[in-house]
Amino acid sequence: MRRAIHCEAALLVACACTVGGRGAVDAVPRAAEPAVELYGAGHFTTGAWDFFMAFSPDQRQVLFGRADPAFDHYEILETRLGVDGRWSKPAHPSFAGQWSDADPHISPAGDAVYFISNRPIGSDEPGPRATYDIWFAPRASDGSWAPAQRVPEPVNDAAVDEWSPAIAASGNLYFGIERPGGHGGTDLWLARRIDGVYQPPENLGPAINTPGLEVEPWIAPDESYLIFAGLRRADSVGSYDLYFSRRRDGAWEPARPLASLNTAASEWNHSVSPDGAWLYFSSNRRYSGPLGPRFDEPRDDRSVAGVGDGKQGDIYRVSMRALGLP
Repeated sequence: MRRAIHCEAALLVACACTVGGRGAVDAVPRAAEPAVELYGAGHFTTGAWDFFMAFSPDQRQVLFGRADPAFDHYEILETRLGVDGRWSKPAHPSFAGQWSDADPHISPAGDAVYFISNRPIGSDEPGPRATYDIWFAPRASDGSWAPAQRVPEPVNDAAVDEWSPAIAASGNLYFGIERPGGHGGTDLWLARRIDGVYQPPENLGPAINTPGLEVEPWIAPDESYLIFAGLRRADSVGSYDLYFSRRRDGAWEPARPLASLNTAASEWNHSVSPDGAWLYFSSNRRYSGPLGPRFDEPRDDRSVAGVGDGKQGDIYRVSMRALGLP
C-alpha cells in the first residue's frame, strides 16, 4: 500500500459503482466462472480495509494488512492457527505497530518477511518519513521476528515510494516504483541478488509494464510466473485488475488479464498460498451504496468494526485450478 497510488482509492470506489463490462482480449482462457469466496469473515475480513495475506510455508501463521478508510495509515497484523483449528486474535508482530507498515510478503523459505514502512531510517529522524521504503525482518532461531532492517540502495530511493516487495527463492526482489527508465506511470522492477548483494533494479519491460499503472507483483518462488495488479491499461475493465504472465526462456510473455475474475471494482492486494492452491485478493466488489465516511471511531478502533460491506476492501480467495493457473 502507498499514498502515491491509494490517493485514487475514492475514485476507484466510484468506478465500482458506475463502470460496467467484463472480459478482455487475449485474457487467460477459462472454461467456467470461478467460484470466489469471501475469506475469514470477522477475522481477516472485518469492516476495515483488509488486504494482503502472507502465509508462512506451513500455512499456520499469517501476516496481513489493514488500513484506515482514508488509506493514509496502514498496519500489519499477525495471527496463528492453533491446534484447535482457530486463528488467534490478530495483533501487531514485534517489528510493526509504531509506524505505517504494509504489504507483507514472507519469503518462500519462511526465514524473513518483507514489507514497506514510513519509519525513520536513522535515529536522527524524529518521526515518520514522507515516503515508504522496503524493509525486512529476519526470523530468529526461536521462530520470532528479529528487528527490522531497511533494504539498502540501490533498491530503495529515499526520495520516492517503493511498494509491494515480493521475494523469490533465489533472493531476487520484485517491487513497484515510479522512476526514470519506466514506461509511463508506476512500473514493476526486479533487483537481482548476486552473492548476497542487490544489483541495480531492472525494469520488467513492455511485456509487463505499460503507460498505465502496474503494481503489487506476486512472484512464484521459482520465478516461473507473475501475478500483478494494473490500472488504466488498455484492457482494464474499470479499476485495478489482476494480470498473469509466464516466464519462458528467460523472458516474460505479454501479461494477460484474469478476465473471469476481474470486475468493474478493484481486484488487487493479492498473494498465492505456499502450496499454490489458492489465490487471495482484496476487492470492494460487494459495495453498491453511497460514498462517504465509513467509520466514526478514532483510528485505533477502526480495525474492530464488524464484517465489511465491501465499500473498501474485503479479502477473497479463489482456487488457482479454477482459474486455470499457473
